[in-house]
Amino acid sequence: MTRPGKWLSALLLLLVASVGTSAFAQSANSPLRIVIREGVIRPLPIAIPAFVSDSGLARDLARNIARVVAQDLVNTGLFREIPRGAHISKIEQVDVPVRFADWRAVNAEALIVGSVELAENGSLTTRFRLFDVFAGTALGSGLQFTGVTDDWRRVAHKIADAVYSRITGEGGYFDTRIAFVSESGPKGDRTKRLAIMDYDGANASFLTDDDTIVLAPRFSPDGTKLIYTSYATGIPRVYLMDIETREQRAIVESADMTFAPRFSPDGKKVLLSITEQGNSDIHEVEIATGTSRRLTTSSAIDTAASYSPDGKWIVFESDRGLTQQIYLMRVEGGEPRRISFGKGRYGTPVWSPDGEFIAFTKQHAGRFHVGVMRANGAEEKLLSASFLDEGPTWAPNGRVIMFFREMPGASGGPALLSVDVTGRSLRRVPTPQYASDPSWSPLLP
Repeated sequence: MTRPGKWLSALLLLLVASVGTSAFAQSANSPLRIVIREGVIRPLPIAIPAFVSDSGLARDLARNIARVVAQDLVNTGLFREIPRGAHISKIEQVDVPVRFADWRAVNAEALIVGSVELAENGSLTTRFRLFDVFAGTALGSGLQFTGVTDDWRRVAHKIADAVYSRITGEGGYFDTRIAFVSESGPKGDRTKRLAIMDYDGANASFLTDDDTIVLAPRFSPDGTKLIYTSYATGIPRVYLMDIETREQRAIVESADMTFAPRFSPDGKKVLLSITEQGNSDIHEVEIATGTSRRLTTSSAIDTAASYSPDGKWIVFESDRGLTQQIYLMRVEGGEPRRISFGKGRYGTPVWSPDGEFIAFTKQHAGRFHVGVMRANGAEEKLLSASFLDEGPTWAPNGRVIMFFREMPGASGGPALLSVDVTGRSLRRVPTPQYASDPSWSPLLP
């Protein structure tokens, strides 16, 4: 779904030129709203000349920042970069008039120009402007970001987020991080460590050592903490970690197994599964006090629960109907309602940031799929298919899903992939080692 302003309606009409089914609605005082339900999107041609710089080091930073901006946008599948070798004009200053005819001649429909200045104290100032080549106008007055040289990648991601939001009308997702489980070693004896990286695979680092197995990290709503499952005591137990200090503690002090955690929208509570006397049920735990409230009471295996964005509902997987399926229930209690009715088994449901959709894993006919459905179970759509696809997590704007894919065979291992919710732009996310169980952070402050 895109919600562009009126100034970009012509660009978006070109962008969705091949849409098969769409709905258009616009009032006199509201922006154009285009709902895309199916069809093929033609990537928007965008030109990103080399950013202007005034010194050798600044030139390197300018080149790298422009490169990452281009990669961010192109990897969405919504944009196509015009090769620099085709450019006619050369941008030497950000504030000089643009020769739009030169950019139309190379079929660019949007143009990003920028500059990078490096001060003696090491601070980095980056300015950029976005132009609608089709209309021959600047889109806003431009933005400026100031930081240190080590943060140049974040500056690039912030620029890409601003461009993406201005053109599509959606929030960005580039200035984010991914927590995941980094795996190494032979398939039957993998070392599993908690790791974190930029959304595009850069700046990867470990958060735990290789002394114990860890699973299923999940970001807090403010992005400062993680919950995850650890086998440090020999049985699975849910821990809370402060990402900055690396301090960690158990959420529930219990001899029972605790696993499959997920934060509440306000970050004050956690959903998790507790196994008591061989039976797994979902509990809600207050982080500050450790007080636990049991939400499900069936003899089935209830697990992998996720809150709705408003915190009023949970979605979870259960085999109470004899096969693994997805159920909804109110947080305050009540009878769970099954929402998955397709062929196969369903699991690992997670609510989208806007509350409209639920992502899930499906197993059918010997294949695994990651898919999405409406929160009421309608309009199921499968986005992937392979030997083993699992663990979907949403980008903060709800446009992209990341998951992991396990490759078959003795030498096969898991890798992270991302895909647009339309099923387009399936791509592998680079990681230093095998990787599984991704969790997408909110936008960084």
